[in-house]
Amino acid sequence: MLIAIVQIPLPGQKSKDQAIMGGMKTTDQYLGMPGLIRKDYLSSDEGGGGVYLWETREAAEAWYNDDWWVMMQDRYGVKPSLVLYDHYLTVDNDLGAVTVDRKPVAAEAETG
Repeated sequence: MLIAIVQIPLPGQKSKDQAIMGGMKTTDQYLGMPGLIRKDYLSSDEGGGGVYLWETREAAEAWYNDDWWVMMQDRYGVKPSLVLYDHYLTVDNDLGAVTVDRKPVAAEAETG
């Protein structure tokens, strides 16, 4: 799996309602997107962005192509940053689970 972090440098914190309304305008393009497991929208004083969890690097690279960079520049008027990370291990406190490649594993107790 792969995590992509996109940051869009647009200074000025949006309110929670503004951030949600802005993000909702783009959700249709991500629902059912091949290879995308989930997208989390981000908002801060520094701008916005997203954290994307992809099934494979190939799926992510198919999305972050030359057309994506043009779309982002046209939409926001600035060039975003993009960092890709290999992703294997998750601690999910909502589910109370540890997973490797999205499969549950037993958590290891710390010994000291």
